Amino acid sequence: MGTGHDHSHATGNERALKFALALTSTFLLVELVGGILTKSLALISDAAHMFTDTAALAIALAAIQIAKRPADKARTFGYYRFEILAAAFNALLLFAVALYILYEAYLRLKSPPEIESTGMLVIATVGLVVNLISMRILSGGKDQSLNVKGAYLEVWSDLLGSFGVIVGAIVIRLTGWSWVDSAVAVLIGLWVLPRTWVLMKSSLNILLEGVPEDIKIDIVEAALRAVDGVTSIHDLHVWALTSGKISLTVHIVNDARVDPEGEILPRIRELLAKQFGITHITVQAELTPCWQADPAAHFASAEQYASQFSLAGERKQARHDHEEGEQ
Repeated sequence: MGTGHDHSHATGNERALKFALALTSTFLLVELVGGILTKSLALISDAAHMFTDTAALAIALAAIQIAKRPADKARTFGYYRFEILAAAFNALLLFAVALYILYEAYLRLKSPPEIESTGMLVIATVGLVVNLISMRILSGGKDQSLNVKGAYLEVWSDLLGSFGVIVGAIVIRLTGWSWVDSAVAVLIGLWVLPRTWVLMKSSLNILLEGVPEDIKIDIVEAALRAVDGVTSIHDLHVWALTSGKISLTVHIVNDARVDPEGEILPRIRELLAKQFGITHITVQAELTPCWQADPAAHFASAEQYASQFSLAGERKQARHDHEEGEQ
């Protein structure tokens, strides 16, 4: 019956993503070569996470560019959902890297190689600084975009990885325990996995058009039922197209004495926007619940609406004529 639209485009953070991408991709090469030369699995695992950082940032940038494309006749919602696909892909990438590192660490624990701890320490320290800068750059957009949040989590995990490598390098240098290198790699993998699952869960919830995590649908339903003129509601659906773009559709059964277009819909728009931040809505008003009505009842309901709107129009015209007469 009525709709409300939010056409804002949350596609900022491009400059931050580009800068972070340049930093991580450059240091990735340094860390990978250093890990091979020093024979440090912890350093190589950190380089692997740095690779996922680079991939995540590149995908995030691509997703932002694609999401900017306008809606067309084939994709009436536009390309916003691509950002969520990118976030889900990044989560899968993190899972794969973490599992590989755990497997490689298991093999190395049985036969620890000699580790060049000095080179390992220097490279990991530089990596720590690079990750700190990247995290600072990305922190501003992580709460507005699930896609940017995925990239932020990648860098955050790599930051802890660099810290772990530094600790491992110091321990190896002081004690000569080469197995510490593999132990650090295992700890990095175990730390990454649960946080990756959180990202994957959030991405899948949006892809499956589930209720957004910060929306309690029972509270939304109760608020809609309390709107003046609404006698009942049904077919309530709340979902997110992408991060921050929540949509809602609902059927309301209204009091026949109340004009739904002129009175109820404005109240619902204001309620949903102020209380829940939902501005993209579709509301269908009915005198009889559609799930109760047969085709004949639907036809009768349509006639009732026509009569209702005609009566509402006559009342408005009468008020207008009366006001003009008084003037």
